[in-house]
Amino acid sequence: MKAEVINPFLESARIVIEQVIQVSPSTGNLGVKEIKQIDNHIWIQVGMTGQLSGNIIFGIAEQVALRMVSIMMGGFVITEMDEMGQSAISELSNMISGNASTILSNQGVSVDITPPKVMKSDSMSFESSKALSIPLLMEGIGELDIQVMIS
Repeated sequence: MKAEVINPFLESARIVIEQVIQVSPSTGNLGVKEIKQIDNHIWIQVGMTGQLSGNIIFGIAEQVALRMVSIMMGGFVITEMDEMGQSAISELSNMISGNASTILSNQGVSVDITPPKVMKSDSMSFESSKALSIPLLMEGIGELDIQVMIS
């Protein structure tokens, strides 16, 4: 898998997080990571079809997701990942994936994305597998992992 595949998602995530969460994320180290169940984590899976097919998976600790959703809700403190919280974090991943698909399209790569699917670690439905992974570090908030699995 080519490392360039993750760049549009990284670029898009930086832009969307700056706009929506109002923090400039820094980038951790790119690597290959096994995606597996981790306690107290939320996973948002977005499928890709077209010239690239596979899944984009956003992995995030539940406490980090709650902080992000609280900011998205205008500072209203969210203490549990209820339906509204899941909808907000799902929409964030949808915005990132949609922008990334536009970047890919501008590079001549045609892709479509599927609606995001939010899973908590106890209800994950994807197989444990390896993905190209890069963490985004949001000062004062936490870390969002972007994993790309292209078939």
